[in-house]
Amino acid sequence: MKLPYLTLFLLGLASCQLEVNVDYSEIEDPLADLWDPELAPFYHGVASGDPTQDAVIIWTKLTPADSTPEAKGTWEVSSSEDFSSIAKSGEYTTRPERNYTVKIDVKGLEAGSTYFYRFQYEGSYSISGRTKTAPKQTEQLTLGVVSCSNYEAGFFNAYNALAKNEDIDVVLHLGDYIYEYGVGTYGDSSTGRFHRPVHEILSLEDYRTRYAQYRLDKDLRAAHQAHPFITIWDDHEIANDSYKDGAQNHQEDEGDYGVRRNYARQAYYEWLPVRESEKLYRSFSYGDMARLIMLDERLEGRTQQVDSLTAPDLNSPDRSMIGAEQMSWFQNELMSSQAKWNIIGNQVIFSYLNWGFPGFNINLDSWDGYPVEQAAIMDFIKTNELDNVVFVTGDTHSSWGLEVTNDPFGSYQTDGAVALELGTPSINSSNSNERAPTELVLEHEVNIVKDSLNPQLKYTNLRDHGYMVLTLSENEGKATWYYMETILEPNVNVASNKEMTFERGVLTLKE
Repeated sequence: MKLPYLTLFLLGLASCQLEVNVDYSEIEDPLADLWDPELAPFYHGVASGDPTQDAVIIWTKLTPADSTPEAKGTWEVSSSEDFSSIAKSGEYTTRPERNYTVKIDVKGLEAGSTYFYRFQYEGSYSISGRTKTAPKQTEQLTLGVVSCSNYEAGFFNAYNALAKNEDIDVVLHLGDYIYEYGVGTYGDSSTGRFHRPVHEILSLEDYRTRYAQYRLDKDLRAAHQAHPFITIWDDHEIANDSYKDGAQNHQEDEGDYGVRRNYARQAYYEWLPVRESEKLYRSFSYGDMARLIMLDERLEGRTQQVDSLTAPDLNSPDRSMIGAEQMSWFQNELMSSQAKWNIIGNQVIFSYLNWGFPGFNINLDSWDGYPVEQAAIMDFIKTNELDNVVFVTGDTHSSWGLEVTNDPFGSYQTDGAVALELGTPSINSSNSNERAPTELVLEHEVNIVKDSLNPQLKYTNLRDHGYMVLTLSENEGKATWYYMETILEPNVNVASNKEMTFERGVLTLKE
């Protein structure tokens, strides 16, 4: 019978105290059939993230042959791809209570520089990763923007295409990195990709196993190997439509929500290349070009969603998406920024949007469901004449180009937008034309972009999977959506792309 890692660890300690030779049992990994033996013992590859001007997080997962209570190895960071010039190096120690993950905050690096990194254990090396520090000054910044990857929905082809895009400086992952559902609940069984464990994930070991399965995917592994990531969680890293104290997809018979939330948080910090702190919301400076502000719209301050537009407490000041403390921090970040662009990592659509469906016009899980805080942010941006704010948004499995407003038939028509918003498609999570005929979806796209319904909406694509690239220069910005040929089989071909441009200080989107 397979014992939990913590049990094996405690048994190991007890054996040491008895001063006998310890014969550690071989680890029985439920995902061993997915391993690439050439990558042993670093089957899950490498990753980097949270780059600053002089530091970056590097990550790996070690899979030792036995359940040793402690494993030690070395790491190297080099300015040359062949590791002939070592910039930084050191030793690491990992243990089963960290799921044998390794995370190093490498400091003392040069700004705006490309580095290569790798790990070593008992004479075996990991694959080498490529990462970049943030610049002190730059003439152009290129951001990859992604969200929503569901292992059961199909192949992660967009991650592989992203890995091959050498122009990208850093990838912003806006959430739904994993999905919590059990097998056959939400996906496409025809692809032969099934979640592990087979049940909805609830325990710490469940969440760890789900992350491990995702990170064994060769396409996601390639994306992390090629680029540093800046990540934020949305709901499915915990449970569907999660908020601070509960979730739609958490029932009483599934145990205490707070315990489940904490397990999800722990696994996230173990498996993602982020700096670990009590708060996940944080910001990054890319010289005088951009400040990247990552908001936590799930676990920090979100109160429960209302169930209808007629709910009596919809407009209560006690309801919040990010909470008072994060709001104050967010406002300070905007006011103190000297960058040409303020880019907001945003999980759910910020601008007002009428979805135009009978019985579903407003998404109450988005900012439209939190109108008091939504209006406060818009008023703050407008009052302080901040004309360089761009929200980048995930969650909806669709592409969007919005001129931000919460009053499209009032203040927007007289005064214009207060910011811009660009929504990235899903990597592979289900789109509208996987639930309805494509011709009907195309017709719906035309209808919702009409001025009579959404004058602030300038572009949408509800059909295609892929990723977005945001390119920023001193006075101009460009969003490019890349759409994959298919997700039903391995295929890195981009079928089409769409571009929209905008100017700093001019809050309009142009095709």
